[in-house]
Amino acid sequence: MIFGTHQAIWFYQWPIDFRRQIDGLSVLVADKLALDPLSGQLFIFRNRQANKLKFLWWDNNGFWLCYKRIEKGRFKLPSQEDTTLSLCKDQLNVLLAGLDFTQKGYFDAVTAKHFY
Repeated sequence: MIFGTHQAIWFYQWPIDFRRQIDGLSVLVADKLALDPLSGQLFIFRNRQANKLKFLWWDNNGFWLCYKRIEKGRFKLPSQEDTTLSLCKDQLNVLLAGLDFTQKGYFDAVTAKHFY
């Protein structure tokens, strides 16, 4: 992926109007999520049919707007309980592969304190 390796990844669970572009998505991030669209974090949005995703990302001097459409089937998405979910890189890769990223089985992040 072209996105940085350490920024937070946010998945907005409610379907959006896919006619929205950078400005409309930036307003949604600021108003609905109360987050800064210029923070360098990655924001992911879905359509109603769950076959398209849009990615909004700021990279120091401009926005990236990326779009993924799968031709057959749908993305495996969680039920719409919360407005947003925080994803890790592994979950993002699983989502983009069309698999269920909410399944357990991913390793938790470990911070090493002792080296032998």
